[in-house]
Amino acid sequence: MSSSPIIIKALLTTEKSSMYQPLNKYLFLVINSANKIQIKKAVEQLYKVKVKNVNTFVSFGKLKRVRQQLGRMTDSKKAVVTLVAGQKIEVA
Repeated sequence: MSSSPIIIKALLTTEKSSMYQPLNKYLFLVINSANKIQIKKAVEQLYKVKVKNVNTFVSFGKLKRVRQQLGRMTDSKKAVVTLVAGQKIEVA
């Protein structure tokens, strides 16, 4: 199994993710090959919290054009992590 800093790329702070925080949910950018079990263990190890549930989704990269060449942005995987009641991650 990979170590936790490699699985989790970033804690995303966007408008949508800030709406999740009162519901005790946090949005993470993770590597594409990570599964829910690995994400859960990585968040628990990295932030010292207890995870209740993990939901993942893949944002497919957009098609882009550079001069006459067609290209594609990279795909990214995101995880919505729900914490047990009373747990919290400090967001700066």
